[in-house]
Amino acid sequence: MNTIANQIAQGRILVSDGAWGTFLQQKGLGAGQCPELWNLERPGEVLEIAQSYILAGADMIETNSFGGNSFKLASYGLSDKVYEINKAASQISRRAAGADRYVLGSMGPTGKIIMTGEVTYESLFEAFRQQAVALQDGGADALVIETMSDIDEAKAAISAAADGTKCEIICTMTFEKTDEHAYHTMMGVTPAQMTEELVCSGAAVIGANCGNGIRDMIGIVKEIRSVNKTIPVLIHANAGAPVYRDGQTVFPESAEQMAEFIGELIDAGANIIGGCCGTTPEHIKRIAEIVKSRNIT
Repeated sequence: MNTIANQIAQGRILVSDGAWGTFLQQKGLGAGQCPELWNLERPGEVLEIAQSYILAGADMIETNSFGGNSFKLASYGLSDKVYEINKAASQISRRAAGADRYVLGSMGPTGKIIMTGEVTYESLFEAFRQQAVALQDGGADALVIETMSDIDEAKAAISAAADGTKCEIICTMTFEKTDEHAYHTMMGVTPAQMTEELVCSGAAVIGANCGNGIRDMIGIVKEIRSVNKTIPVLIHANAGAPVYRDGQTVFPESAEQMAEFIGELIDAGANIIGGCCGTTPEHIKRIAEIVKSRNIT
């Protein structure tokens, strides 16, 4: 297939998928259980999630591998299954995507921080490289390094993915809003700093995921565009700010409420739009309808 970046260069807006973690919880994933182990033990239910987003109109589907690096899997006693789990994750999403939709191998943070001395750059690099190779071998077209807050970890993951695979590399960070116009990650990285450093590191697509509902993502995209007018931008917004209700964390924004801001997000400069926590196939279906109308015009 044509690369994602090339599709965007041709003027297309693309639709990504929605939440995985909250969807797995709805299917019975319990607290303290390893989501990625479902790729081996309950692959049919993982496949159902992937298929639901493809049927909703997504142009690309992620893999159930967000915590599939060796550091995260070690906490479940599964560090020896990194390759098996990640390859299976890609194979499942590949089956759902078919030949004409993209598979994005999901790579989340390790939970380790270089500057504190608890981990070295080299060990992070090797962990991400191991995961990236497995995701590519399972059929991933691109790797989405996501929910990053530490710029050094993000760059280690990008370098590892580039070294070990031929996959297109996407990297998104998670920003908090400090006031009406300011955003930064937990480690103090701004959208502008992210843009400059990740583009130089070799990311083909950058952006933001989690942490914000769709309205606040507009400001993040505008800041990205203030320093780079051309880099493709991916946005995976939450379905609003989480609310604790009846003993559960709920993301309250409906598909229609989210849809109200899609046009403005596109006008700000977003090229790929999907969802993060709390979003469902219904959210993605509504996004796809709006994007389709914009692509036609």
